[in-house]
Amino acid sequence: MKLAILSRNSKLYSTRRLVEAARERGHSVRVLDPLRCYMRIESGAFAMRYKGSPVSGYQAVIPRIGASVTRYGTAVLRQFELMGSYSPNPADAVLRARDKLRAHQLLAAAGLGMPATVFGDNPDDTADLLAMLGPPPHVIKLNEGSQGAGVMLTEKLSASRGVVEALRGLYAQFLVQEFVAEAKGADLRCLVVGDRVVAGMRRKAPRDDFRSNLHRGGTARAARPTRAEQQLAVRAASVLGLEVAGVDMVRSASGPLVLEVNASPGLEGIEEACGVDIAGAIIRHVELRARPGG
Repeated sequence: MKLAILSRNSKLYSTRRLVEAARERGHSVRVLDPLRCYMRIESGAFAMRYKGSPVSGYQAVIPRIGASVTRYGTAVLRQFELMGSYSPNPADAVLRARDKLRAHQLLAAAGLGMPATVFGDNPDDTADLLAMLGPPPHVIKLNEGSQGAGVMLTEKLSASRGVVEALRGLYAQFLVQEFVAEAKGADLRCLVVGDRVVAGMRRKAPRDDFRSNLHRGGTARAARPTRAEQQLAVRAASVLGLEVAGVDMVRSASGPLVLEVNASPGLEGIEEACGVDIAGAIIRHVELRARPGG
């Protein structure tokens, strides 16, 4: 199989592991910086070049597109799809997952459990918007943040109003969610590949923070998701159209709740915590789906 991995940095752990896993299984693999791909679009004809050379014949492409290049990166990914390449995470699915508001609407419409969330645009509605959510603590999230960046906890109503007003002054898009106190600063990440959870880890926030992201100093250990949690994770990925996803959830008094679905989940923390060859599982899944008639 001729495989492309869209990544801005071939030395990143996740990209490197995917390359290793693909080559171990005898595939031809190349890392392409999406920002160096450029396209010709014409009725019934699609072409791409990379650093002056034609790009063609790739049976599959795995996107590792950072949040800062989502728009152009997904355009490149879509061009691959139009040229006949299979992707476990198509361009439109990546866009759905990156837009937290859209993702929450789709997950809620599918009946998946998630924290109550509010969203509004006009400053005149701030007080009523927060009243719709209920008393603090509140979690305020930038709509397109990642790795815990742009996520804030406010413990007083005045603080919630202040943060909301400040973000509106910056013309930022954001959501406000209820805080699930019983989770005690911990969440569960389920790594979904195809129709199953291949690994799970419990992440715990550091003492002076509420965010459990490993990039924010959180700690991780292997965890065995319950059957209900595995089903929820697979369903959440499927609703957004993703075949490879990191689904973050919290264990609440009413059951597991989905926090976020990541279309480019990092592999380093979860592979180290669980001792699972996740990169190999992704490559095996792509093999099966990229085959003609697969």
